[in-house]
Amino acid sequence: MTSSSSSNSAPASSSQSWKYDDDEALPRGNSIGPSLFKGIEESHIAVIVFSKNYANSSWCLDELAYIMRCRIEIGLIVMPIFYDVDPSQVRQLRNFEEAFAKKEAKNVTKAELWRKALFDASKIAGWEPKHIANG
Repeated sequence: MTSSSSSNSAPASSSQSWKYDDDEALPRGNSIGPSLFKGIEESHIAVIVFSKNYANSSWCLDELAYIMRCRIEIGLIVMPIFYDVDPSQVRQLRNFEEAFAKKEAKNVTKAELWRKALFDASKIAGWEPKHIANG
């Protein structure tokens, strides 16, 4: 289902056309990275599922940083889900320290970008499955 945006959260250009929703997949045969970032740009909503192992994945952290950038630049709606982890744990990097220490040793600049994206995303009102209908 494709829709166009005219909401207040959209950037000045209200002609933005959204391409992806829950029924679409990334095109087969394309490189994942560029296709994924293009998919994020062409989406109206991004759902982030934080878990205890989230920070172990550089891909997840790169996606998160890009999602948070798109939130600011094009008005992407971000909906976090905190699966078996509290927002405060994400905000304070609890359970993520070891993963972050390894990544920071490799690239301090990228680690700081990821840290800010985690902090900013954790401040967005989201869902915690443990508090919804029997967890």
